[in-house]
Amino acid sequence: MEQATQWLEQTSSNVEGGNMIAKLVDAVFGCWHSRYSFPVTIRGAARRPQAATLTGTYVACLDCGKEFPYDWQEMKVITSPERHRERVAELAKHAA
Repeated sequence: MEQATQWLEQTSSNVEGGNMIAKLVDAVFGCWHSRYSFPVTIRGAARRPQAATLTGTYVACLDCGKEFPYDWQEMKVITSPERHRERVAELAKHAA
């Protein structure tokens, strides 16, 4: 399936609107993010991946490599924007 997406991206890059088609195919047949790495916590002045900016901890999909924020207290991957907002509000409340 991944090969089909790569082929579609290569062939559709020359066609107007082809990128939209590739995104649609990826949305329907793309990675389901069902296998994650062990949570990684970044400490100190090390460069933080975008996913770790929210909680300081992130996991990566073992199939496609996409990184997601991870909540150690609830032991859950944070995948939705609504959940991001809720977690930021909770962190702000505890910091105040």
